Amino acid sequence: MSRHPHRPLAAALAAALAATALLLGPVSPAYAHNVLRKATPAQDAELKKAPTRITLEFLQKLNPSFTTITLSDADKQQVTTGEPEVSGTKGTVTVDTPLANGVYTVAYRVVSKDGHPVQGSYKFTVADPTATAEPSPSPVASEPAPTPSATPSAEPTASTSPAASAR
Repeated sequence: MSRHPHRPLAAALAAALAATALLLGPVSPAYAHNVLRKATPAQDAELKKAPTRITLEFLQKLNPSFTTITLSDADKQQVTTGEPEVSGTKGTVTVDTPLANGVYTVAYRVVSKDGHPVQGSYKFTVADPTATAEPSPSPVASEPAPTPSATPSAEPTASTSPAASAR
Protein backbone atom coordinates (compact mmCIF):
# COMPACT_ATOMS: atom_id res chain seq x y z
CA MET A 1 0.00 0.00 0.00
CA SER A 2 1.30 3.43 -0.95
CA ARG A 3 1.36 6.17 1.64
CA HIS A 4 0.76 8.95 -0.96
CA PRO A 5 -1.21 7.53 -3.89
CA HIS A 6 -1.77 10.99 -5.48
CA ARG A 7 1.85 12.19 -5.39
CA PRO A 8 2.75 11.17 -8.99
CA LEU A 9 -0.42 12.84 -10.30
CA ALA A 10 0.29 16.05 -8.36
CA ALA A 11 3.88 16.16 -9.64
CA ALA A 12 2.74 15.70 -13.23
CA LEU A 13 0.12 18.42 -12.85
CA ALA A 14 2.67 20.83 -11.34
CA ALA A 15 5.10 20.16 -14.19
CA ALA A 16 2.38 20.76 -16.80
CA LEU A 17 1.38 24.04 -15.16
CA ALA A 18 4.99 25.22 -15.00
CA ALA A 19 5.53 24.44 -18.70
CA THR A 20 2.32 26.27 -19.62
CA ALA A 21 3.36 29.32 -17.58
CA LEU A 22 6.70 29.44 -19.42
CA LEU A 23 5.00 29.27 -22.80
CA LEU A 24 2.37 31.88 -21.97
CA GLY A 25 4.69 34.18 -20.04
CA PRO A 26 5.46 37.71 -21.15
CA VAL A 27 6.99 38.05 -24.60
CA SER A 28 10.18 40.08 -24.67
CA PRO A 29 9.62 43.51 -26.25
CA ALA A 30 12.89 43.13 -28.18
CA TYR A 31 11.08 40.80 -30.59
CA ALA A 32 7.97 42.95 -30.94
CA HIS A 33 7.28 46.17 -32.82
CA ASN A 34 8.56 49.38 -31.31
CA VAL A 35 6.33 50.87 -28.63
CA LEU A 36 6.14 54.36 -27.14
CA ARG A 37 7.42 54.02 -23.57
CA LYS A 38 7.26 57.63 -22.33
CA ALA A 39 6.24 61.03 -23.67
CA THR A 40 6.95 64.57 -22.48
CA PRO A 41 4.46 66.20 -22.29
CA ALA A 42 2.54 63.10 -21.26
CA GLN A 43 -0.65 61.81 -22.83
CA ASP A 44 -3.71 63.76 -21.59
CA ALA A 45 -1.49 66.12 -19.59
CA GLU A 46 -2.90 69.54 -18.68
CA LEU A 47 0.02 71.94 -18.68
CA LYS A 48 0.16 75.26 -16.84
CA LYS A 49 2.96 76.34 -19.19
CA ALA A 50 3.29 75.61 -22.91
CA PRO A 51 6.12 73.19 -23.77
CA THR A 52 9.05 74.28 -25.90
CA ARG A 53 10.12 70.68 -26.64
CA ILE A 54 8.35 67.37 -27.20
CA THR A 55 10.29 64.20 -26.38
CA LEU A 56 9.14 60.66 -27.17
CA GLU A 57 10.97 57.63 -25.76
CA PHE A 58 10.52 54.21 -27.35
CA LEU A 59 11.51 50.68 -26.35
CA GLN A 60 13.85 50.27 -29.32
CA LYS A 61 16.52 52.47 -30.85
CA LEU A 62 15.20 54.92 -33.45
CA ASN A 63 16.49 55.37 -36.98
CA PRO A 64 16.77 59.15 -37.60
CA SER A 65 15.94 58.66 -41.30
CA PHE A 66 12.59 57.08 -40.45
CA THR A 67 11.44 59.12 -37.45
CA THR A 68 8.63 61.64 -37.82
CA ILE A 69 7.09 63.68 -34.98
CA THR A 70 4.43 66.31 -35.69
CA LEU A 71 2.29 68.66 -33.61
CA SER A 72 -1.14 70.00 -34.56
CA ASP A 73 -3.69 72.23 -32.86
CA ALA A 74 -7.38 71.64 -32.14
CA ASP A 75 -8.26 72.74 -35.70
CA LYS A 76 -5.86 70.08 -37.06
CA GLN A 77 -3.50 72.78 -38.31
CA GLN A 78 0.14 71.74 -38.13
CA VAL A 79 2.26 73.70 -35.64
CA THR A 80 5.80 74.53 -36.77
CA THR A 81 8.43 72.39 -35.06
CA GLY A 82 12.08 71.64 -35.66
CA GLU A 83 13.26 68.44 -37.33
CA PRO A 84 13.34 65.42 -34.99
CA GLU A 85 16.61 65.05 -33.09
CA VAL A 86 17.19 61.35 -32.48
CA SER A 87 19.41 59.95 -29.75
CA GLY A 88 19.12 56.21 -29.14
CA THR A 89 15.52 55.46 -28.14
CA LYS A 90 14.49 59.14 -27.89
CA GLY A 91 13.18 61.54 -30.49
CA THR A 92 12.77 65.25 -29.70
CA VAL A 93 11.32 68.20 -31.60
CA THR A 94 11.46 71.84 -30.57
CA VAL A 95 8.28 73.91 -30.73
CA ASP A 96 9.17 76.94 -32.84
CA THR A 97 6.20 79.17 -31.92
CA PRO A 98 4.61 79.83 -28.53
CA LEU A 99 1.54 77.68 -28.03
CA ALA A 100 -1.73 79.35 -27.07
CA ASN A 101 -4.13 77.71 -24.64
CA GLY A 102 -5.90 74.75 -26.21
CA VAL A 103 -5.71 71.07 -27.09
CA TYR A 104 -2.78 69.78 -29.15
CA THR A 105 -2.06 66.42 -30.80
CA VAL A 106 1.37 64.83 -31.05
CA ALA A 107 1.63 62.29 -33.87
CA TYR A 108 4.58 60.02 -34.55
CA ARG A 109 5.76 57.44 -37.05
CA VAL A 110 8.88 55.35 -36.47
CA VAL A 111 10.24 52.13 -37.94
CA SER A 112 10.89 49.10 -35.74
CA LYS A 113 14.05 46.97 -35.84
CA ASP A 114 12.04 44.40 -37.77
CA GLY A 115 11.29 47.04 -40.44
CA HIS A 116 7.62 47.54 -39.60
CA PRO A 117 6.35 51.12 -39.34
CA VAL A 118 4.74 52.03 -36.04
CA GLN A 119 2.57 55.11 -35.68
CA GLY A 120 0.36 56.67 -33.06
CA SER A 121 -0.80 59.91 -31.53
CA TYR A 122 -1.91 61.42 -28.26
CA LYS A 123 -3.29 64.72 -26.98
CA PHE A 124 -2.27 67.20 -24.32
CA THR A 125 -3.76 70.53 -23.23
CA VAL A 126 -2.12 73.89 -22.59
CA ALA A 127 -4.04 75.75 -19.86
CA ASP A 128 -1.74 78.60 -18.87
CA PRO A 129 -3.72 80.94 -16.60
CA THR A 130 -1.49 83.88 -17.59
CA ALA A 131 -1.75 83.28 -21.36
CA THR A 132 -4.45 84.26 -23.78
CA ALA A 133 -6.99 81.84 -25.16
CA GLU A 134 -6.47 80.19 -28.50
CA PRO A 135 -5.67 82.77 -31.15
CA SER A 136 -8.75 84.04 -32.92
CA PRO A 137 -8.97 85.44 -36.43
CA SER A 138 -8.26 89.13 -36.90
CA PRO A 139 -11.18 91.28 -35.81
CA VAL A 140 -13.50 92.28 -38.62
CA ALA A 141 -14.23 96.00 -38.81
CA SER A 142 -17.80 96.71 -37.74
CA GLU A 143 -17.99 99.89 -39.78
CA PRO A 144 -16.78 100.19 -43.34
CA ALA A 145 -13.76 102.35 -44.02
CA PRO A 146 -14.58 105.94 -45.02
CA THR A 147 -15.18 106.35 -48.73
CA PRO A 148 -15.79 109.50 -50.75
CA SER A 149 -19.29 110.56 -49.84
CA ALA A 150 -22.15 111.57 -52.09
CA THR A 151 -23.28 114.41 -49.78
CA PRO A 152 -22.94 117.94 -51.15
CA SER A 153 -19.73 119.70 -50.25
CA ALA A 154 -19.45 123.29 -49.05
CA GLU A 155 -17.59 124.25 -52.22
CA PRO A 156 -19.89 124.71 -55.20
CA THR A 157 -18.88 122.98 -58.41
CA ALA A 158 -19.52 124.13 -61.93
CA SER A 159 -22.34 121.67 -62.43
CA THR A 160 -24.20 122.38 -59.17
CA SER A 161 -23.57 126.07 -58.55
CA PRO A 162 -26.54 128.39 -59.24
CA ALA A 163 -24.08 131.18 -59.98
CA ALA A 164 -22.39 129.08 -62.62
CA SER A 165 -25.65 128.59 -64.50
CA ALA A 166 -26.53 132.29 -64.33
CA ARG A 167 -23.33 133.35 -66.06
